[in-house]
Amino acid sequence: MSKEIKFEESTGNVFLDMDFSEEEAKNELLRSNLAFEVYRLLEEQKLTPSKAEARFGIDPSDVSRIQNGEFEEFSVEQLFMLLSQLNCIVEIRIIPSNKTGEQQRVVSI
Repeated sequence: MSKEIKFEESTGNVFLDMDFSEEEAKNELLRSNLAFEVYRLLEEQKLTPSKAEARFGIDPSDVSRIQNGEFEEFSVEQLFMLLSQLNCIVEIRIIPSNKTGEQQRVVSI
């Protein structure tokens, strides 16, 4: 006897799928994407918390929290500042969309 597996198609935003309000889901997705970019840069440059402090003046506890996936307390602005400290140019582009509810996205180059 086989069980039927039920599934739902994702909205493309895990936070919306977890029943966050639309506004909260957009903000959480943006913050998690920015935090991932900080994490990726730290890993790419093999930066420990102490190396990040020495090289970029970043608070070691911020580095540790990002590396441990603990970014709940970081605002979008704080994540922008961390990216800036990691020698990244943070560019915000405003592009009209034909779709309603279009999601924000983080693009890294």
